Parts: sequence; C-alpha cells; structure tokens
Amino acid sequence: MKFYQRFAYYLVGFVIGMFFVAMVWSGKDTRCNYFPNARVLNNIRNKPFHYDTEASRRLAEDWVDSTDVKNTLTYGDVDFDRSNKPSEGGKLYVIEGKNKKNEVIELEIINYENKAVLKNIIKK
Repeated sequence: MKFYQRFAYYLVGFVIGMFFVAMVWSGKDTRCNYFPNARVLNNIRNKPFHYDTEASRRLAEDWVDSTDVKNTLTYGDVDFDRSNKPSEGGKLYVIEGKNKKNEVIELEIINYENKAVLKNIIKK
C-alpha cells in the first residue's frame, strides 16, 4: 500500500475519532479546579449570592461596586489562615481582591450549604 493511501485511511479514522470525542465532550459543563483557592471561589460563585445589610451599605459608597465583588470572586485569593471557620451555621471565607481603582479590598463571605452571603467589604 502506498503512502498516500495509508495517509487517507489515517485521516478518515482520525476524523471519525474526533467526531466521537466531540460528541462525548459537547454539552458537558466540565471544570478543572484542582487547587483549593479555585475550588472555594467556584463553590461560592455557583450558589445563590446574597448581600448582608453591612455589605449593601458599603456597596452604596463610592469606592466599591458589585463589579468589583464579581471580579474578586473570579480572580481573588482566599486567605485560608483566616478562613474556613464556622460562623452563623456556615463557613466564613476572607477573599482578597482589588477594586477598579486598584485598591486592595477584602470580602467576608459566609458560605452556607445552599447559598453564599457577603457579610462585609473592607478597604485595606
């Protein structure tokens, strides 16, 4: 068998294989969160998110808004030394991030079984 015939058989098999792989992986919402920081942030983002009265008061101020909160929940760093502590029936997490003015902010979030509540926003 000549090279171009072998190459044609290879391409046919490769295309059929890619078709089956695409069918298996399409429609699946897969995430690869291997590190603890990514797991905690993903867990909080995927739950219904509520604001405490103190957090709502801080959001009414000029230095932070809800976009900063969302960006911190996506790109922030969880401070595990001060986090993962039982609080009000859930676990308290302290997440550090930045606002639009590039100032450091901290979010105190209580992560319950079925929801996440932003307790406070602190400007550093």
